[in-house]
Amino acid sequence: MTQKLLTVGKIVNTHGIRGEMKVVPYSDFAEQRFAKNSPLYIVSSKGGAPIPVTVEASRLHKNMYIMKLKEVGGINEAEKYKEYLLKIDETLQEELPDNEYYFHEIIGCQVVTDDEPAQELGVIKEILTPGANDVWVVKTPKGKEILLPSIPDVILDVDKVNKVVRVHLMEGLL
Repeated sequence: MTQKLLTVGKIVNTHGIRGEMKVVPYSDFAEQRFAKNSPLYIVSSKGGAPIPVTVEASRLHKNMYIMKLKEVGGINEAEKYKEYLLKIDETLQEELPDNEYYFHEIIGCQVVTDDEPAQELGVIKEILTPGANDVWVVKTPKGKEILLPSIPDVILDVDKVNKVVRVHLMEGLL
């Protein structure tokens, strides 16, 4: 398979006997991703070929989606997909407004300071979402981690094409 797939949720359990599944959304567009007739792929975290599926119905319940897929007939079938990921083709991702980014666009970017000359800090390894704003975790060449809040005072410029993020280090960040 040559297309790139992006994770939008994880199947965590079954619900009832008709093949419904509990899904934890990993997308800001979950309502759209899990809408009726939406195409998805079920992918095992252990590898294997993605299985194309279509949403028959879904509803939000206690911060999770209860979802029925057309291809899954009953609880016995749904049971085997516990802990599997739900993914979409990258061509289905939404266009974002300026200064907003998908996690996969940020992770792997080189981080440099706004000093003259610019100092290389490291590479963004993960993004934390603790509350008020996201926190970008930068791994330095020496293996240390720097936590950068994703706020305009710190994140000055993101060049998605060249995978470079320019930042201003406020006092106390290092």
